[in-house]
This record gives sequence, C-alpha cells and structure tokens, in this order.
Amino acid sequence: MPGYATYTGPPVQVSLDPSPAQDSGAGLLCVGVFDEASPPEWLREAPGAADVRTSFKKLTMLRPPSPERVLVIGLGPVGDFDSERARVAASLGVRQAQRYGASRLAWQVPGGAPIAAAIAGGTILTAYRFNSLKSERGDDDENEGAGPVELILHGADGADELVAVARVAAIAANRARDLQNLPANIADPDYMAARAAEIAAGSEAIEVEVLGPEQLAGLGMGGLISVGDGSAKDPLLIVLRYTGQPEADPLGIVGKAVTFDSGGISLKPSASMHEMKMDMSGGAAALEATAAIAELGLELNLLTVVPAVENMPSGSATRPGDVITQLNGKTVEINNTDAEGRLILADALTWCAREGATQIVDLATLTGAVVVALGSTHAAVIGNDDALVGAVEQAGATVGELVWRLPLHAEYKELMKGTVADLTNAAPKRKAGSITAAAFLEEFIEDARWAHIDIAGTAWDVGRPYVGRGASGYGVRLLVELARSLAESEQTT
Repeated sequence: MPGYATYTGPPVQVSLDPSPAQDSGAGLLCVGVFDEASPPEWLREAPGAADVRTSFKKLTMLRPPSPERVLVIGLGPVGDFDSERARVAASLGVRQAQRYGASRLAWQVPGGAPIAAAIAGGTILTAYRFNSLKSERGDDDENEGAGPVELILHGADGADELVAVARVAAIAANRARDLQNLPANIADPDYMAARAAEIAAGSEAIEVEVLGPEQLAGLGMGGLISVGDGSAKDPLLIVLRYTGQPEADPLGIVGKAVTFDSGGISLKPSASMHEMKMDMSGGAAALEATAAIAELGLELNLLTVVPAVENMPSGSATRPGDVITQLNGKTVEINNTDAEGRLILADALTWCAREGATQIVDLATLTGAVVVALGSTHAAVIGNDDALVGAVEQAGATVGELVWRLPLHAEYKELMKGTVADLTNAAPKRKAGSITAAAFLEEFIEDARWAHIDIAGTAWDVGRPYVGRGASGYGVRLLVELARSLAESEQTT
C-alpha cells in the first residue's frame, strides 16, 4: 500500500532484564509503590523521596545519582491493583518518557507475568501516534514528543511468553488504529483487500481470497450488493484462511467493514458524519488480529471474513421500502438504509458457516443503542452458546477489552419480523436496539455456535489513558487472547 504506513507509531522493542532495576541504563525508570509502602531502599535517600505519594496515578520524579531519572508511580491499595491498573500506570510512564525525550523506558515490574504483559501492552498502545498524513510533524505539546522505542522490564522472570503475546497483540491493535484513522478516500474496500493481501504475503500459513461484485451477485449475497449499490466503489468479501492446526474446524471471525457510512438515503446528521470512516472498525480488528495470531503461530485454524462496502446515497442506492434476498434465501424489507451493517454481516455469517466454521465471533460497530446502554466501558456480547460467550468474556477481561452479555430471547425476534418480507432490517418500535440487531443476525448463522460483539461504543473515543481519544483498535487483543485460550483448550482435550 504505497504512500501510507500500516503502523506509524514507534516499534517499541521489549526485553526482560534480570539485573536489578537500579542498574538500568534507561532514560527513565518507573517504580511503582503501593499504599502503606515505601520506595525501594536504594531510593529512600534520593532527593525528593520524602514527597512520594502512593495514591493511584500520583507521580513523583526522583533524581538519584543513578539511573538518571526515576519516576515513582503510586499504585494505590495492593488489593486493587490488577492488569488494567498496570496498563494505566504504564501509560503514565510513557507520557513522562515523551516529556523528557527518553527513548529507553524501564520498569521495575510490581507483580508477576500478567502484570509484566499488561505493562508491555499498555506502553505500546500509549506510544501510538497517527501522523502519516501530516506534511509537517512538529511536537506542539510537551507530551507529544518522541516516545520510547525500547521497554526494559526488570524483575519479570518467567514472563517471556505472556509479554511476547502482549507485544504482538498491541502492535496489531495499533495497525488496526491506523486503518480506523485513515480517511475513507484512502481506506476504501479495495484498500482493505490490499491490506488483507499484504497480511497473507507475510505468512506462509495464510491464504487470501477476495470476492468481487459479480461473484457476490452470483452467490446471491443481496445484503452486500444492496448496500454497495449507492456507491461508485465495489462491495467486496475479503477472506483470510489461517492454518495453524490441520484437520481442525476453523474458528470464524467476521468483521464489519463499512468504510464510510453516510446512512444511505436515510442520511445521517452531518455534525459527526466525518467520523463514519470508523464504521470499518470490526473489519480492521478482524484482519489485524488474524495477522497477530499467525505471527504467534497459535495452533488453531481461522476463517476470517470481512464484508467491505461503502454506504452512500445516489440514484442507484437502495431505497427505504425495497426488499432484498440474502444469501440464505430469506427476504428482508429495508425500512432504514442506515441499518446496513446487519445486511452485510448476514451474508458474511452465512457464507462463513457454509465454509466450515462451526463457531463464529463477529465484531461490528453496529448500533448507537449500545452506546446508550453501555457507554465506552463495555462492548455488548450476545450469543447462542454459553461456552463461547464465556470464552469471549474471559478473553476481554484478561486484556482489558471488556464485554457485557445482553440477553437473546425469542420475543426479540418477533420485533424483527417483516410485513411484506420474512424480516425487516429495522424494528418499527425503538426497543432493545442492540439486541434486536443481534436477533436479526441470528437468522443467518446456520447451525454455528455464535457470539456477536457490538463495538460501537468501544471502537472510538474510549478515553482510557492508554488509548485516549479516536481509534482504539478494540477487539484485536480480545481476539488474540480468545484464539490463544481456544488453542490451549484444544491441546488439553
């Protein structure tokens, strides 16, 4: 993809150093201190040690003779400290490293392997910058300067594997953030397909396939065709097949990629329409998670399916009131052309199941209703299989990409029944918008075990210290952890 980097942030190399933290040669050393504890003995006589505060996120800069700078970070009560707090603490260290132009950042790890992994991931996510489209890249803010390119973890014995996974997953999340941040005149369906081909070219274990409009029409993918009808850009079905465990059924990953969502004829308000370049966030997460899983060599098979399309109004656009036929033969009346994501997902889910995926996870910036219900703290997860949904919940909790399960009841399906067709794409009553959207999707999963993750509230402007505003890359780290846990469970059965 000439002219545009797939990851514009610093690479951040991570190493584990068994030597004492006080011997670190880093430009900034971070030392966490819990409530009712004191700094390490070697720091207690350093200038400013008396000013150390241990409440969570409180910072004190000390300047002992060596190393040059020590940032004491308050960690709060030891019983409250977990991986999420470690990621937040890591973000504070990165901000100070940027302030002082410290390219080498070190930590005295205040815990075991999961804490070390969280610090590594939090550091890489915080160091992310998107500036590839700027002609001049000045540092206008003291906290926007050159960030760390090396992270050294002291006291992290036995954390090699978890730290390696965290590093690969965080860099992949940053690549997804690049895709989210790119404008729609660059990151269109063809660009997404080119990125998929690039991923496949980088791994012998991945094959790529791209289905164009003629193939989609021939298969009967009425959802993808109808949404793409209003745009000059062709709709595509992008497929990556990763083989990490021959003969096993693949895990299906389906990611919604509406590269720009104007709403179609049911036009969105103009005030924030420019942000609708991020409606491909599920597809970005699916692609980059697949790349990370292949890089880690996880022992499972993946079938990653990304329906990519642009939703625009034009003389050829699908109209409210039109009826389409989806891949599985069900007819849908289009009552709202801004409820387009479920139409392309419906075809992709059916295709994924028919290609052999016995369990499927889909990610989509699907409904505004989920933002009202859960804000940006949790994504919603809805599914038909307790074990799969539970695995998604556990993976999200491990990496800090939280999900909250919403119910799936037969009564919600009643709300999605059509008047002149089998189904409607938008319920006439404004009830349970996120759940009714999932109830619609359930009509298209064939016999697969399935979990749907609505990331409309978590893909953008989450506001957590280590991802800030704008693109969050949500879902990449969750999918990597989910794949890792499923691969491990297969090995033990």
